[in-house]
Amino acid sequence: MKILVTGGLGFIGSHVVVELQNEGFEVVIIDNLSNSSEDVLKGITAITGKQPLFEKLDLRDKPLVVDFFKKHHDILGVIHFAASKAVGESVDLPLLYYENNLNTLIYILQELQKKEASNIIFSSSCTVYGQADVLPITESAPIKPAESPYGNTKQIGEEIIKDTCKVSSNINAIALRYFNPIGAHESVKIGELPIGTPQNLIPFITQTGMGLREQLSVFGDDYPTEDGTCIRDYIHVVDLAKAHVAALKRLINGDNSGNYEVFNIGTGKGSSVIEVINAFEEVSGQKLNYKIVDKRAGDVIAAFADTTKANNVLGWKSELSLKDALLSAWKWEQEIRK
Repeated sequence: MKILVTGGLGFIGSHVVVELQNEGFEVVIIDNLSNSSEDVLKGITAITGKQPLFEKLDLRDKPLVVDFFKKHHDILGVIHFAASKAVGESVDLPLLYYENNLNTLIYILQELQKKEASNIIFSSSCTVYGQADVLPITESAPIKPAESPYGNTKQIGEEIIKDTCKVSSNINAIALRYFNPIGAHESVKIGELPIGTPQNLIPFITQTGMGLREQLSVFGDDYPTEDGTCIRDYIHVVDLAKAHVAALKRLINGDNSGNYEVFNIGTGKGSSVIEVINAFEEVSGQKLNYKIVDKRAGDVIAAFADTTKANNVLGWKSELSLKDALLSAWKWEQEIRK
């Protein structure tokens, strides 16, 4: 059973490749290496004992996508991660984000339409909810106007797939709306590799813990939360990866209730920035130098998932704790700085 993982050398993609290979799937990775490294293949191979197929390919090049699917005509399913993902950068470079995140999805769907039957898992995001009216957030929560071009590409991506599924009964799709993936594989052979200044909280924390960054900025402490800092649902990347395998098996086995479904993937628990800092200090033994600074535009106050649907329908549940995830991220940071 051959599965294509686009962006499969990235943070989430590489962990999903590991879980797929552990479950006996044959994996082929497409990645243009714009935000990843071919060295990640070594980590995947070391963990699973098997090297996945890899093709360096830019999915924006439509003829190359067509040729790829002709060559790999036996692909049973696609897990689509390949996308630009920095919120701030998307505000500065909107056309890059719309081209990279939407054109690539369209080209893949056009190839899947040609197949007798096909399955696709789409990497979506809780950003589609914006500041939800009710917490925890269920899949039926309203989709709010996007705060950034990145967030908009996730909303539009879901709409493109949904509209395609209405007219293409041969395509079965699941959109997974992730909350905040963190951590690293317990082997410390793969993990998050931010290029330049980290866009996410956890690598900024671990880099500050290592002394690579002088100070951690906490954006605002007067939000209407218990300690005044923003609340997010932090999910261990390995738990998230296992959710993809569960979703893929649902489609392959024909257990889906329609040819387009949506699931929230999180822990169901919110943690504030201060709680995350305190938990990191506890598991690492490192005191963090942090400073309260001005709020950032576009930050929602609180977001955490209602995971009932994923728990009951996919038969999946997060198992690893915030401290598990932070400890694995800390070990990974130490490993890559050796």
